[in-house]
Order: sequence, then C-alpha cells, then structure tokens
Amino acid sequence: MQIDMVAVLLGLAGGLGLFLFGMRLMSEGLELASGSKLRRLLEVLTSNRLIGVLVGLAVTAVIQSSSATTVMVVGFVNAGLMNLSQAVGVIMGANIGTTVTSVLVSINPTMIAPAAVLGGVVMITFFKKKNVQHIGQIFAGLGILFMGLDAMSGAMEPLRDFEPFINIMQAFSGNPLLAILAGLVVTAIIQSSSASVAILQAMVLSGLIGFKGAVFVLFGQNIGTCVTAILASIGTTKTAKRTAVVHLLFNVIGATIFSLAAYFLPFAETIEKFVPLEWQIAVAHIIFNVVTTLLLLPFANVLVRLANLIVPGKDKHTGALRLEYLDARILKTPTIAVAQALKEVERMAVLARENISRAVDMLREPSQDAMKRLEETEKAINFLNHHITDYLVKINALELQEADSQIIGTLFHVVNDIERVGDHAENIAENAMQNNARLSSFALDEIYKMFDSVMFVFDSALGMFHNQVYNSELVQEINATEESIDEMARSFQENNVARLNQHACTSQSSMTFYNVISNLERVADHSTNIAYSVNTK
Repeated sequence: MQIDMVAVLLGLAGGLGLFLFGMRLMSEGLELASGSKLRRLLEVLTSNRLIGVLVGLAVTAVIQSSSATTVMVVGFVNAGLMNLSQAVGVIMGANIGTTVTSVLVSINPTMIAPAAVLGGVVMITFFKKKNVQHIGQIFAGLGILFMGLDAMSGAMEPLRDFEPFINIMQAFSGNPLLAILAGLVVTAIIQSSSASVAILQAMVLSGLIGFKGAVFVLFGQNIGTCVTAILASIGTTKTAKRTAVVHLLFNVIGATIFSLAAYFLPFAETIEKFVPLEWQIAVAHIIFNVVTTLLLLPFANVLVRLANLIVPGKDKHTGALRLEYLDARILKTPTIAVAQALKEVERMAVLARENISRAVDMLREPSQDAMKRLEETEKAINFLNHHITDYLVKINALELQEADSQIIGTLFHVVNDIERVGDHAENIAENAMQNNARLSSFALDEIYKMFDSVMFVFDSALGMFHNQVYNSELVQEINATEESIDEMARSFQENNVARLNQHACTSQSSMTFYNVISNLERVADHSTNIAYSVNTK
C-alpha cells in the first residue's frame, strides 16, 4: 500500500502543534484564574514531604506540566527557597499531577471540542471581566487540545495498513528496551511528556501499537520528561543540580520496577481486561506515578543521598551580592514570579533599614569597621536595585492578572525609594566620619528623637508592604508622624542655628547636624511612598 508520508507527517505535526498550543492556552488560563491561590499554595511548603507531594500535584494540575513544575522547583532550590528534602516531595507530586492531562485526552473530544472552543471564544470576546476571560481561555485551550488530538489520530490512520510502519511497531512491541528508548527520545525532543503521551494514546486508539508494547513506551516517556529539568539545572547550584538528579532517579527507578512487572507479570493484560481502550494509557500512567510515589516516598532520604553522591561537593557562597528569591526559571509561572519579586524587594528594604540604623549609631561611635560594613551593605542594595529592576522588566512583559500587573508597576517605584533610603544612610555615615564634626549631646538627642519617628514610619510602611494589605488607619498615623518629622526638622534646625550663634558648636558640626536632619527627613518621605505603594483595592 502506498501512502503520502509527507501528508501524514504534516498532519501529525499540525495536530501536535494544536495540542501544544491548546495545552499552553489552557494552563495559562488556569494559572491566571487561580492567581494568588497558587502563590499561597507554595507558601505552605514545609519539611513534611506528604504536604510537598500534595503541593506538587496541585501546582502541576494547574499549570498542566510536570516539567514546568520541576523546572520551577529547580529554580526555587537554586534561589535557596527550598531545600532538597522539600523538593523531593514536590517532584513526586508533580509526576502524579501530570497524569491529569492524560485523563483529559482520554475523553472523547468529538462533541466536546467545538463546543469548548466556541464557549471559550465567546467568553474571551464578549465579556469584560478578567476572571470570565481566563475561564474562557481554559475552555478554548481545552477544545483546541482535543482538536489537536483528533487531528493526530486522523493523520496516523493511513499508517494502520502501511507494512513498513507495522513492522516497526511490531519491533517495539517485541523489544521492551527499544520501546522504552523510543519513548525517552520522543519526549526529550518534544520537551513535553503530556504531548508524547497524547501521541501514544492516539496510536493505541488507531491500532498502530498494541497496549502491551505501549506501556513500555510510556515508561520511557516518564524518563524522557526529566531532560527538561536536567537542561534547566545547567549553570545552577549543586543543590539545584541534585534536584534534577532526584527527578531522574525517581523516574528511572519507577520505569525499571514497572518494566520488570510488565515483562514478568500480567500488568498490561489486567488493565486491558478491566479498562476500556480509550482509558488504558491514562490508567497505566496514573498507576505508574502513584505507585512509584508510594514506593519511593519512604526512601526519599536515600534518593537525596544518591543525588549527593552523583553531584558531590559544596557550593561557593557569594555573600550578600546575590538574589535569594529570584530565578529566571520561575518566570515560567508569572504569578509565582510576582510573589518572589515582592520577597526580594522586602529583603532589599531590610538591608536599607540596617544601614540607616548603623549610620545613625556611627554619629555617637564612628568607626572604620562600621563604615566598611555599611559600604558592603550599600553595594548589596545597589546590586539588588539593578537586578530586581531587570527582573521586573521581564515579568512585566508576561501576561499577568490585573492585580499582579499593578503590583509590578508599583514595585518599580518602591525599589527606587528603597535605593534612595540606602543613599541617605550612606550620606549620614559619611557625615559621621568627618573629623572635627562631633555633635553635642543636645544635638544627638534631637537626632535620635527624629530617628525614632522616622523608623516608625519606615517599619509601618514595610509591614504594610509585607502583608500587601492597605491599612487606612495606619496610613493616617504614618501621615501624622511624617508631618511631625517635618516640624521637628524645622524646629531642630532653628535650635542648631541658635547653638551656632552661641558658639556651643562648630560650623562643621553644625553642617553635619543639618545634613543628618535633612537626610532623615528624606528617608521619612520615601518611607511614606512605600506605604502608599500598597494596592488600596
């Protein structure tokens, strides 16, 4: 029988393209619709691996990609937000979560796909509410996904009677190692286990490969999905590399156990006996990941030790000049990236606060050691200012929820305000280190009185920023305190002039006092800006 292989390959490629686009559209819709719930989900991570499994399952069910979840976990570990022990549970949960896609594609799309696309497009086009549009995106993506699956099935139908292809499929069915290798290679190339499993399901439904041979391909696909995480771990810390290794170990061990079970036990035959044809791959996929998780979860520490043996050594610490919460891999999940940006900006604010306190204390006890520590912290603040701003630009280019978009918009201003607070701290410290600029006890008392009020404003603003909750009563108190600081500045400057006229201080110490008061007043102004950055909605 002669067939047009070009038409078959184009049809298969087109169907695969629709499937991948539909899956991406649906996952983006799910992520945008879930919003802050997804952020809060990752905040419950603890050392409890069972909770980690549930979190990994839920996140992967939302973003529809175990590879994306694992890459995100590699990013978290690389940023120091998650240790390897926590990552193990999340990775196992992600493997279970990815079976959701195989369940979806097991549904007969004949009637569902057109209705889902139509309903989704109507919701996206004719409704103004963002949440409705996001739900419409989910439906449209689901429908397109089904259409892609249908197109792949249709494209492969001529191959059922094509003898060379039948011979290849028979070779796969008769050689488990070859089948595993084929599944591994195809998934590594496509970079999506969901897509490769969908192709396998289409082949089983079209009769191109028997289910007994297909299960070995499926086991290989689970190994192939590790390639994405391994590639993502290049250039990361050793702990992040170990995370990718744990993912690989999990799937290789699982594939080995199930391959032996399928070869020596009636694994495939039992599923064929009790499960309809269209659900067989999905059921096998679920059994593989759930059972492997149940078997290996109690031995998570063993996986960690193996990963440490495979990737030995320790990471070199770069001190404060590093990003603790941001990693380019996290950008794949925008709503999580926004949450991490908030944490990094808050860390920058804490460093600025340390320098303000250190600088004012230097007015009483100036020292080169204190100045050196302040300068090192100022370098870290400038480092964070540059890199956080770059990261915010990248996030801003992504599709975000309206609330997240507003947060990113305000963060540009907040980062600038914090950086200016750091500059004012450096100015105060430089004044403190000047010779012959020692301040009188009266002057120091006034500075510390003003400093206490400034720190109240700064700490109150930082507390609101941390909670991302606008507190109108606290804002009123901040405004009142900020006005009192302005009044203090005027009053204290008049006192300073009086002391100078009475020769109670030198002209240099008088100038130092004036500069310190002015810088503290500006810190209060920037702190007030931070308080107003919190979304009032």
